Amino acid sequence: MEIELHPLFRFMDRSWVLVGMMGAGKSALGRAICETTGREHVDTDLILQRRLGRQIPQLFRIYGETTFRDHETSVLKGLQPGFSVVSTGGGIVLREANWAQMQRLGVIAFVDVDFECLAERLTISKKPRPLLQVEDWKEKLRKLLDERRPLYSKADVTVNVTNMAMADAADALLQRLSEL
Repeated sequence: MEIELHPLFRFMDRSWVLVGMMGAGKSALGRAICETTGREHVDTDLILQRRLGRQIPQLFRIYGETTFRDHETSVLKGLQPGFSVVSTGGGIVLREANWAQMQRLGVIAFVDVDFECLAERLTISKKPRPLLQVEDWKEKLRKLLDERRPLYSKADVTVNVTNMAMADAADALLQRLSEL
């Protein structure tokens, strides 16, 4: 007799890689999904901070964006596919080589949030965002979102979590993943 597994267990040996803009909630969503599924949570920004001994804003200031992106790529290359959820930094999609690494890890999910919601979240966030340390940061955010949205859209699945509670966002993403 063959046992039928829940659709989400078809991906046990593959990671779920979350991409999206800064402030979209990829890390919080990753942790919430891990609580529900028992997967391990991996956060590329936290790995970078531990590896280099500094917070992300300091890394940008000391090394610059290009070197920061080099380290980000190195982190991806060091990860192995498995029963995990990988939360990535917002700019990880900028390098084509990173797409190959994320595809090697597993299923890529775009955590989409509209501009107004992103701006609101970033206004109340205590976490400094290096690319938004400019006078008209909202205009810079809009420009980054417009530039990156086509890249994020290359993901295997997209889930819009605008104004959703975290539990609802996790349910929505798990539903999208079960449809694959």
